[in-house]
Amino acid sequence: MGIGVAELLVIILIVLVIFGSNRLPALGRGIGRSIKNFREATREDEKRRD
Repeated sequence: MGIGVAELLVIILIVLVIFGSNRLPALGRGIGRSIKNFREATREDEKRRD
């Protein structure tokens, strides 16, 4: 099941309406940083377990 192209486009449209096109780049950067930090934290945790 998963998200299809149509659903993804609807989600992007809703985000644009809610946050506006001016704030979208900052929102994307923030989400990207959060994902990066999460991945680094999980890698560190895996190293500690080894």
